[in-house]
Amino acid sequence: MKHFTFIALAAFAMVSCGNTYKAQRVQLANQNDSMNYALGYVQGAQLKMQQLHNDSSEQAVTEFMDALQRGYDNQVPKLEEHQQAGKSIGQGLKMAEERGLADQPAWTINQKIFFQGLINAIHQDTVMMQAAEARDFFQHAYMMQSSNSQDEKAGKPVTAKCVDKVKNIPLNSFLDSLNYAFGVLNGDEIYRYMLSSDSDGVKAKEFVEQINRSLGDKTRYPQLVNYGERIGQAIREQEPEGLINEPSLTTDFELIKQGFVNGLKNYDELMDFQQADLYIQETLNHIKYGDTKSLGEQFLRENAQKPGVKVTESGLQYLVLKEGKGRKPAATDRVKVHYHGTLINGEVFDSSVERGEPITFGLNQVIKGWTEGVQLMPIGSKFRFFIPQELGYGAQAAGSIPPYSTLIFDVELLDIE
Repeated sequence: MKHFTFIALAAFAMVSCGNTYKAQRVQLANQNDSMNYALGYVQGAQLKMQQLHNDSSEQAVTEFMDALQRGYDNQVPKLEEHQQAGKSIGQGLKMAEERGLADQPAWTINQKIFFQGLINAIHQDTVMMQAAEARDFFQHAYMMQSSNSQDEKAGKPVTAKCVDKVKNIPLNSFLDSLNYAFGVLNGDEIYRYMLSSDSDGVKAKEFVEQINRSLGDKTRYPQLVNYGERIGQAIREQEPEGLINEPSLTTDFELIKQGFVNGLKNYDELMDFQQADLYIQETLNHIKYGDTKSLGEQFLRENAQKPGVKVTESGLQYLVLKEGKGRKPAATDRVKVHYHGTLINGEVFDSSVERGEPITFGLNQVIKGWTEGVQLMPIGSKFRFFIPQELGYGAQAAGSIPPYSTLIFDVELLDIE
């Protein structure tokens, strides 16, 4: 994709019957439209690669997009810390039904026993097992299991609602003890960090309610849903400051949403991941540093008319301050130089002269303006180079050098190694 200020193209619809969210045509009339779409596309594509492992089912896309909309519409219940912990535990247990306890395939989850250990620990009942005992038992079991084959799969999970009362129960097997110990470990952490001051038991009750609510939720991808809700909330919250905190850009949530869908479904007719990511970075740089670029271009036009200034085919400008008598380096040579670098406003960004120590480097390992310019210098010469941004660092910042900066270097070639 070429460099551009905005995309004025349309993507054709992907045939996808019966889906709630479809990869489809979008009209991007200006830079603002393109930025909204590109941001959604990049995040959708990242989501597909990182959290869905490139397997974005219709259910995953629907659950995420619904959550994104809820977050944006501010329809996500605000949970206190202990309530959020209950929600997370419920979601984790649902995932453990398929993955096994602690992601160990052979460890069948028994929610009934886990919950009793959890509640006993929350209420600091240590008759069956203390937290330290549970930790030692679980860590030993985990180390032993991790060293064995993972081919064995967990049996059918035992599901249950979270209880709310302390009770002693029989542990008739290793897996029973394992589930109980895991519950105790979680319960002890919850008590120490969230419920130790819960004298009337209200927080403990709310904690249990959130667990059971999560267990009853039919969502298949709870982590994805949580992520979608957070992103939706973040988009809404940053709207007053401008899209991605850039005042000149406004949020178009519908375009962001379609970008997400197309990214999740790998629909790259308009732009692929790399193109969208590059467009975002270049556009932001243009918005923030466009004046730097235009001022540099004006400076070079005027500078080219000054006495003694020579201009090469690439646009590099140079002024011979001192002509040496030695040989000239090749692009593959290593050279020893002294230099003093400034922006066009005179601000010094780097100087071996000020440090009092010359530098040696491979001439093919530096910016294009240096590679070309230093080859023009016989040993003993001192040149002043005026380097256009495209022969310097271009759209990238480099230390204190802003993107699109025209650079001025006084360079003295001391030796060729």
